[in-house]
Amino acid sequence: MYTKLGLFIGGKWIYEAKKGEDVLNPFDESVIGWLPHATKENLNDAVKSSERGFDQWSNTNPEARSKVILKAADILSEKISIISEVMTLEQGKPLAESAGEINQSIAILKFNGEKAKLIKDEVVADRESGLKTSIKPQPLGVCLCLTAWNFPIALVIRKIAPALAAGCSVIIKPSEETPGTAIEVIKIFQEAGLPKDVINLVFGVPHEISDYLLSREEVKKVSFTGSVPVGKLLARKSAETLKRCTLELGGHSPAIIAEDADIETTLDTLTGFKFRNAGQVCIAPSRFYVHENIYDEVRDGFLNRIKNINLGNGMNEGVTMGPLSNSRRVDAMKDFIDDAVKNGSNLIHGGNRYKDKGFFWEPTLIENINEGSKMMTEEIFGPILALFKFTDYDDVIEKANSLNYGLASYVYTRSKALQEKMAKEIIAGGVSINTASPMHPEIPYGGIKESGIGYEGGIDAIYSFLHKKNINIV
Repeated sequence: MYTKLGLFIGGKWIYEAKKGEDVLNPFDESVIGWLPHATKENLNDAVKSSERGFDQWSNTNPEARSKVILKAADILSEKISIISEVMTLEQGKPLAESAGEINQSIAILKFNGEKAKLIKDEVVADRESGLKTSIKPQPLGVCLCLTAWNFPIALVIRKIAPALAAGCSVIIKPSEETPGTAIEVIKIFQEAGLPKDVINLVFGVPHEISDYLLSREEVKKVSFTGSVPVGKLLARKSAETLKRCTLELGGHSPAIIAEDADIETTLDTLTGFKFRNAGQVCIAPSRFYVHENIYDEVRDGFLNRIKNINLGNGMNEGVTMGPLSNSRRVDAMKDFIDDAVKNGSNLIHGGNRYKDKGFFWEPTLIENINEGSKMMTEEIFGPILALFKFTDYDDVIEKANSLNYGLASYVYTRSKALQEKMAKEIIAGGVSINTASPMHPEIPYGGIKESGIGYEGGIDAIYSFLHKKNINIV
């Protein structure tokens, strides 16, 4: 049922290595596979292979590139049930969420496959003097893509698809905790007809991989999804050779519930969105600001819904929340709760590890968070819903903007004036009003402040892998 784990370098699978690590099922901590680590020789081979792949792929007609990407989407559509099981085994989320993530990835492939056809020279000025200026888009080269474990296929596809559409080759290093899903993606691209050297897949000790590959002049761009501290470190390393960077980093998203909100709809929307993937979502709301006039009703409504969350094995029907992905997240949740309670917070529900085996944490509701608590300044990235009471809208906007994060934000109100005010004054990559919209394939999304650099999604993602060469001819 689980994938045979290996590296993919130069068109060949490598299953044996002197060093590696066990991959665990977060449901029961059982070992489900052994993952080989790449050596420096492997990494050097991956760079050389990617150079060959770039020479071939960058000179491939955009129409032909499009066909491969769209074929990969078709193949993935046929393998949803198989890959859903792989993802749930190694990451923990319920099968329905795994399938939903795959469907999102199919949409991303289709969008980028269609847009690949549109990459062509463009005349931007034709002057009376006879000077004609055009833009010739050219792929950057070998690109390093680094992804996290919380969305094992969507994050990989969000990087690979626009890079391939642009004509770049890719060295991808997904999370070592969720390697099977990424391996299935590579198999699909090979089946779709992608030349063997265009994608290389490596695993290993993360900082050793990034140190080596970012030191190579052949690597022209890095695209990373992960934490703010790691993103800053990669940016510093990339600066040594001035590699282009796209960094999709952490968030600490406010959700503001106004006194005129549609309470029942808002509660349903936010509960589902908050506890999706056990709260391990960078754009998930983490600070819930509720107007004092409806605070008690909202608090009780959240509590009733949280009590109905079915925690268990994501492989089982009816389970609505699986385990956290690793033991580090369990430790982090305990640290957040212990610190908040010590600082006077009121724990309403949950707040404990669930079961002796597996990386489970109870869906948690907590209020009266002290401003100095860790929960207020560090990304929670787990199933803790923190409630705050507010009275003044200018004040709550100031609180929403008070952190160095600026990824997502959410507002619930019927007032058009308040909607416009929040949309204008909240500082974030996006403001969702009366909804909790996911990142659609056609929409560019990027954080500001310390939540990232650049955009993923939309045509902007493809442009990030291109250089627009200026051609002037008389």
